[in-house]
Amino acid sequence: MNQPLTKSSAQPASDDAELAAQEDQLNKAIEELKGVLHEGQAPGSTAGAASRAMPGAGAVTDSLRNASVIMNIPVDVQIMLGSAEMPVSDLMALQKGSVVALDRRIGEPVDVTVNGRRIARGEITVMDNDPSRFGIRLTEIIQATKTT
Repeated sequence: MNQPLTKSSAQPASDDAELAAQEDQLNKAIEELKGVLHEGQAPGSTAGAASRAMPGAGAVTDSLRNASVIMNIPVDVQIMLGSAEMPVSDLMALQKGSVVALDRRIGEPVDVTVNGRRIARGEITVMDNDPSRFGIRLTEIIQATKTT
């Protein structure tokens, strides 16, 4: 069962401020990445050519360089099909062939989480190129919101 982690009220306020600052920094980086990803480059163009052609393009080159570093950071992507809650006695009685009923129904969207944060929802689909595998077709992208 996934439950959000909560902070103890005994933690100093400086920890809260530091966490808020880190989250703000992360949200700014995400927004910058979205901008860089959606700008796109013309086929055959290079960042060096762009910086020579336009004054102030050095900042764009730096952003692209920073984006390429960030793009290589591994993240944990999870698809949440559902969850179940049961007493320990039922859990201990599970055996091969047991079926655990989940809290979602067939056809309901599944959650896509990255590093524990829900970023999208989608529907399960069979892969065209390999019918023995399935994937997720994204149907909704969750907008980043600032938490207080």
